[in-house]
Amino acid sequence: MSANQAHHDPESEPASETTTLLPTDQYSPKMSSSLFWRVGAIYGAAAVGLGAFGAHGLKKRISDPNKIASWSTAAHYQLVHSAVILVASHHPVASALFTAGMTMFSGSIYALTLDTERFKFLGPVTPVGGLFLIAGWLALAFASKGSAVARFPRF
Repeated sequence: MSANQAHHDPESEPASETTTLLPTDQYSPKMSSSLFWRVGAIYGAAAVGLGAFGAHGLKKRISDPNKIASWSTAAHYQLVHSAVILVASHHPVASALFTAGMTMFSGSIYALTLDTERFKFLGPVTPVGGLFLIAGWLALAFASKGSAVARFPRF
């Protein structure tokens, strides 16, 4: 390219009503779906492991049945919402809400069960996580029909 020829750079142009504000080449629904599929599977595996620890190993450290029940609830919610992420991985908003909700809800319960005094600052995080889980369900409820559910390959 000669010095007299202008180099066309679309990013240097001012935005108009027809230009997108977000870079479209960096985000693809397929990439998002793949990421949330992985997150759902990893969180699901972790839920099974944490549930097993709660049923067997935790009883050696904690004798309070309410704490054991709380741990079980956290593992149950994590497992259920991990499965939902797998089914709804094509819906990035709902999947992100479920991921944040599981992390806050179940994660805070796990921490509070292990050491209430050390992690008492996480107490308010639990209901916020629950609100994120509810918001994920509402995101699915108001999604256009068929857009929220993964399209599994036919065998």
